[in-house]
Amino acid sequence: MRLLGGLWVAVRISLISVAISIVLGLVAGVLMTSKNKIIKAIFRVYLEIVRIMPQMVLLFIVYFGTTRVFGLNLEPEISAIIVFSFWGVAEMGDLVRGALISIPKIQYESAAALGLTSNQTYRFIILPQTIRRLIPLSINLITRMIKTTSLVMMIGIVEVLKVAQQIIEANRRVSPNAAFGVFAVVFILYFLICWPISKLAAYLEKKWAA
Repeated sequence: MRLLGGLWVAVRISLISVAISIVLGLVAGVLMTSKNKIIKAIFRVYLEIVRIMPQMVLLFIVYFGTTRVFGLNLEPEISAIIVFSFWGVAEMGDLVRGALISIPKIQYESAAALGLTSNQTYRFIILPQTIRRLIPLSINLITRMIKTTSLVMMIGIVEVLKVAQQIIEANRRVSPNAAFGVFAVVFILYFLICWPISKLAAYLEKKWAA
């Protein structure tokens, strides 16, 4: 079924982008808690750019802009992964930052009293707790990315919505009202993918908050 093939394209872009976002976001989140004013200012600007700039504009800048300005011929899917990773790293970094600063100072003090170095404190005490708090939020980020990947049709990627449009156009004369049925199927496909992920995130958040 062509719609399932298009859905897999969206899911694939999302999963790759989330994997990159989680790895780099952990690093970015730690750097965001740095006392260095220059580093904090750089990440503040980065966050503001991501929050203010629509993803569609970023897609156009990366896909069309790099071709015109730098002469690069990026594949549409690579451009989409770059944009969603750029967005995801900022989102994940901010989540990591919030998780780190939410950990009570007494845990740092207790680690120091036990003779642990700063690296050991982060590795054995702080980061495990941070990752545990972040897993439900990371799962939610996956659902948001899957839904937002519908924008990639604007740069020529044949994902599920693009396939739906093609099916509707191909059957316009035979079935003028096909749009409702086709988009209803698209809705069901997105629901079947995103609902279990959202329920898993809610379950883990409730379980680990106890």
